[in-house]
Amino acid sequence: MVYAVATPVTGCGESYGTTSIEGGWELIPNINDQHFQDLGRWAILEFLKHANCVLKFNKVLSGKEQVVSGMNYELIIDASDASGKLGTYKAEVYEQERTKTRKLVSFSKAN
Repeated sequence: MVYAVATPVTGCGESYGTTSIEGGWELIPNINDQHFQDLGRWAILEFLKHANCVLKFNKVLSGKEQVVSGMNYELIIDASDASGKLGTYKAEVYEQERTKTRKLVSFSKAN
């Protein structure tokens, strides 16, 4: 499979976006649910629109959620780079089902 990025802006280990304010976060108990796996896959694809790298989604490992006027998610994602090297990334995503809104708030290498 070949991945191409049209507009390079940042590298795979660099942060993108801002971080959210902590408060009212709860662990996602059913992280293997298809919705959260799809959300993690979407976050990687969205990040790649702004990145100068190649990442392949493997799996969402864990996450937290926060109820706002929609949902904030902090997802820990396992992904592979172009050489197949595994890495762990943190994506913060805002989603509002009612308006079908989804926004990648931040994306960075997880510590």
